[in-house]
Amino acid sequence: MNILFIGDIVGAPGRRVVEELLPRAVDRYCIDLVVANGENASGGIGITPQVADFLLNQGVDVLTSGNHIWKHKEILPYLEDTDRLLRPANYPPETTPGRGLAVVETAAGEPAAIINLEGRVFMNAIECPFRTVDRLLESLSPEVKVILVDIHAEATSEKQAMGWHLDGRVSAVVGTHTHVQTADERILPGGAGYISDVGMTGPVDSVIGMKREIILERFLTQRPQPFRVATQNMQLQGVVLKIDPKGRCQEVHRVQLPLKP
Repeated sequence: MNILFIGDIVGAPGRRVVEELLPRAVDRYCIDLVVANGENASGGIGITPQVADFLLNQGVDVLTSGNHIWKHKEILPYLEDTDRLLRPANYPPETTPGRGLAVVETAAGEPAAIINLEGRVFMNAIECPFRTVDRLLESLSPEVKVILVDIHAEATSEKQAMGWHLDGRVSAVVGTHTHVQTADERILPGGAGYISDVGMTGPVDSVIGMKREIILERFLTQRPQPFRVATQNMQLQGVVLKIDPKGRCQEVHRVQLPLKP
């Protein structure tokens, strides 16, 4: 199974990149399953039902998210009604809408599980992602061999720790949230593919997707400025994972596809 995981989609520019480049990427890499982090797809922060539907209609099979999933209130009932947009699984289940685990089938009928987690270092004081993922793995049928984990976290140390924690039990652990693609892709000894951050889909000539002039002004003056999504030098970033029938990762390839003018 070939899985394409698309890094954090940022605003309208990121959506345009997905619309124009995703079909080519699917053909080029013979992709069976497309997963994308969409938590910044609406105006650069959060996601709305309309934007979620748009991305799913472009060929994304499952959307993951992170700490910005709660930005738009209208997404709350949407989360209850779908299993194709996930929120981090380690929010309190009794009081949080949505789910953090989806099991889907490819066109060939192969099952795959996608798990969405959020880190706690420099982030929200939520439930432990390590213990949460242990419980989720116990709930899966043994027939599900392909398991992909999105760890949406700030600290590289926490992401790496999650990779080692899950090595030998999942197919891949991919990091999101920081929007800067790392060059540490590898296959861990137990067969799990790993990368600390898959990158960002949207404008590269920016500061993590936002207009650099505004962010520089914030740093220089220490005064708040309104965020604005940049529009220059757009790319689709992510990883392609080749998973064998036993659920072990055979290859991890970083992807940087430019949207040509």
